[in-house]
Amino acid sequence: MTSNDKNSPTPRAPSVLLAYRSELAIAMACVALLVGVGIFVPAALSSGNFANILQASAPLVIMSLGVLVVIITGGIDLSVGSIFSLTGMVTALAMANGFGDVTASLLGLGVGIVFGSINGALITLVGLAPFVVTLITYAVAASLAFIVTNGRSLGVDSSDYWLLNSGELLPGIPNFVVFCLVLTVVLEFVLRKITAGRWFYSVGSSPMAAYLLGIPVKRTRFAAYVISGTMASFAGLLTVSYILNAEATAGASLMLQAIAAVVIGGASLAGGTGSAVGAVLGALMITIIQNGVNLIGINSFWQGSVTGLAILVAVLIDRFSHR
Repeated sequence: MTSNDKNSPTPRAPSVLLAYRSELAIAMACVALLVGVGIFVPAALSSGNFANILQASAPLVIMSLGVLVVIITGGIDLSVGSIFSLTGMVTALAMANGFGDVTASLLGLGVGIVFGSINGALITLVGLAPFVVTLITYAVAASLAFIVTNGRSLGVDSSDYWLLNSGELLPGIPNFVVFCLVLTVVLEFVLRKITAGRWFYSVGSSPMAAYLLGIPVKRTRFAAYVISGTMASFAGLLTVSYILNAEATAGASLMLQAIAAVVIGGASLAGGTGSAVGAVLGALMITIIQNGVNLIGINSFWQGSVTGLAILVAVLIDRFSHR
């Protein structure tokens, strides 16, 4: 063997595949789930069912992207489900009182920005624990969702509001797909390539080390909660646009599902790890599981148990990989 042979680099897989090896494993698991359900119910592999899965997963995908940023910083956001519900109620109530679609939507987005800012301020400025703060805002937002309409559901009378979710800014591609793709690509790029995006990982890995390196730890954490609240509100707007109705309990189960999606996608609850692609795949996996349970005819009450099992497997994998 010559010296050139010794010094020559060994062949390696493309860097992209190495960087996203965990996400590829999750994607393969999603495909395996679809095929497994398709064996029992061939309709599961139809284009119509694929479209249903994409539509059903869109709000969870967007909410999970926001929760991901918080979890990367080592925090937790329990308020996103209530923000989702309150956003829908505020938007529908604004339309019922004569506000236009755009103004009502901006008011709805304002819900997420306000609650995200409250979470961020109490955590970074006052120094309260994220779990306690977001548990409080979860309860407050859930209560307000009932108060603003006395617990009644509200229909959306606007004939064009459905276009927000199902219109086509790009020919042949529904808007909800475009929104999910754009937000995923932008967030992934920011987290991996932009200095400010890398701050989230630094803060989650070691706040003290990040502070000593000159990273604005408090501002980074504050921004994470604002992003999470805004994403939750945007997810709520898409749901209202799709069903043209707002319910005070619409987001009751989404908070746990969003956290589960992020964990399944490879993020650690200890902070410092995670990717937008992984969070999206985690959300898709949860939706595929729910879709499969319905198609096979299993009692829907088992959905939570199956999802919980998926979370357990993901957490165990994360724990053993760290060891």
